[in-house]
Amino acid sequence: MRLSDLQAITHEDLLITRLGPRTVETPLQELLGNRQESVHYVTETDRVLVDDTLGMAKNRGVDAADLPAFNPGGPRRQLFFDPSEVTAAIVTCGGLCPGLNNVIRALVLHLRHAYGCRDVLGFRNGYQGLADGSEPLRLTPDLVRDIHTRGGTILGTSRGSQDPATMIDTLVAHKVNALFVVGGDGTLRGAQMLAAEAARRGLPIAVVGVPKTIDNDIPWIDHSFGFQTAYARAAESIQAAHTEASSGVNGIGLVKLMGRHSGFIAAHATLVAQGVDFTLIPEVPFTLDGLLDGVRKKLANQGHAVVVVAEGAGQDLLPPSTATDPSGNRKLGDIGAFLREQLTEGLSDLPLSLRYIDPGYAIRSVPANAFDAVYCTRLAQAATHAAMAGFTSVMVGSRRGRFINLPIALATATSNHVDPHGDLWMAVLETTGQPLSL
Repeated sequence: MRLSDLQAITHEDLLITRLGPRTVETPLQELLGNRQESVHYVTETDRVLVDDTLGMAKNRGVDAADLPAFNPGGPRRQLFFDPSEVTAAIVTCGGLCPGLNNVIRALVLHLRHAYGCRDVLGFRNGYQGLADGSEPLRLTPDLVRDIHTRGGTILGTSRGSQDPATMIDTLVAHKVNALFVVGGDGTLRGAQMLAAEAARRGLPIAVVGVPKTIDNDIPWIDHSFGFQTAYARAAESIQAAHTEASSGVNGIGLVKLMGRHSGFIAAHATLVAQGVDFTLIPEVPFTLDGLLDGVRKKLANQGHAVVVVAEGAGQDLLPPSTATDPSGNRKLGDIGAFLREQLTEGLSDLPLSLRYIDPGYAIRSVPANAFDAVYCTRLAQAATHAAMAGFTSVMVGSRRGRFINLPIALATATSNHVDPHGDLWMAVLETTGQPLSL
């Protein structure tokens, strides 16, 4: 997150769309044992400040009460919906990510057990399942009981947009009051269009997003679910590459990791694994000559080298492409295969032992680790609270350890990137010992 984005944020940017006044007493206290202290309610005064330093707050020149702050996530005493009359629906979109089944499970259990909602439906294969007329899956506590132990999503997924009007027709036909959309920035933009179509028709349907991006590129929140699992697994691949490289003559371990536009997985995995000599990310350009020279020097000094590259790095070195995937994203050139070829040719005067590892799909498909499993559960609970309160076109997330509700429009207006001048990238440079520029 750039400092300029933080400084530009205003109170109006953070306003949450509400379906109407909250007039229904929450059933949480009764369902959780009828003890006053058993429920931690939040109020609108529990807002979470945007600014995280005293200097930034002072520079705004406003009273503390007027500082921009996010709507707090959590349960309200008064709800918009009567949960006993709510039919909820869940849809998972985009690429796979550790924790999808955890989110589905937690949504179902929280909706049914904590709020007493009458029904929870799962639409198959992303937005496609909302548009093709296929029958949804009825999600019961028994059905989802053990799904958190498996990777992937029991609902299936797909990429690409669908007609919002058709999808709203489907929700109306199934009497859905609350839709939970699990996906990345493209999916969230689709959720915003769904909320707008429902509002245009005057339909009280809450649309709540649960951010899913393994690259961790959604701004304003601490991290996306599945990210920690991803970089922990990626670090295992780096360790394997280091073992291979250090065991051969002039060994080179080359590992390509996920990260189309953001190098967070590569950066964090480098810090976990150590033993990396060069980390290449989309946010920091490099030259082929600079990399070859650096690797040659490492081989001369220590006998091996480990290179970690994010999939979106070095795209300026590859032939340009105008091809796009079903989500409209430009297809990337294969930087891993390119570097393998260039390292082999550029260092052909040396006896090399190069090992190339691309663990991408193996990382995406694994179950969530312990940290992400907890985070998925809490995200799902925050999403349920937001929907029952009547918030719509909203995304949930954690910011500095506090759960917040933020407008989807704000979450999709920018992307989260590794700051080349920030402390994370400095930590990577201090770990690898690579020069500031290659």
